Amino acid sequence: MILDLTLIGLAVTLQPVPVLGFILVLVGDRGVLKGLSFILAWLACLVLVMVAVTVLTGGKPLRPHSTPSAAALAVKLAIGVGLILFGERRRRRLRRTRTTPRPPAWMARLDRVSLWTAAGMGVLLQPWPLVAAGAATVTEAHLSSLASYLLLCGFCLLATGSLLVMELYAVLAPERASAAFTALRGWIERHQDQAIVLLSLAVGLWLVGKSVYQLVT
Repeated sequence: MILDLTLIGLAVTLQPVPVLGFILVLVGDRGVLKGLSFILAWLACLVLVMVAVTVLTGGKPLRPHSTPSAAALAVKLAIGVGLILFGERRRRRLRRTRTTPRPPAWMARLDRVSLWTAAGMGVLLQPWPLVAAGAATVTEAHLSSLASYLLLCGFCLLATGSLLVMELYAVLAPERASAAFTALRGWIERHQDQAIVLLSLAVGLWLVGKSVYQLVT
């Protein structure tokens, strides 16, 4: 479970679209405050999902080979298959066009959003299929010690890690951060599809393989 949550958390924090959206929020007017609003909403979603799962399971792992356990594995399997299909479709489109896609028009306005809109973007840009995979994984957790709770906190922080690093950089070194964010934005816009394909296929294959193994053993 630790490895699963680590891989999913890394995939969440490295998703290029949320990172690009956060950069655009951060470089605008009152960017630090809007970035904080984005992060708090993002982190609140993760925490609420983890709390909801632990309440539903009572903090105990689902019994192996039970109906709820099979349902949780089926959810992970479906998400894995969906990620593989999405990644493969994106890969074929990238191979066919060989052009750098332009960011959506609405992204160009993110540097002018309000604090509340920035918070809303923190919710909307959340990679929800990956968050759902993390929630399905948490159904295996036995929350009987401090270490198990720290594991869930670690997952939430890992999934927010890239945003926290950029926010701190913007606070501690605003001038250097602005130049770094401009360069990072350009890199993401040029390599966004490749990153999405890699993350989708890697996590999708892992979820499918792990879920199938657990279902048949």
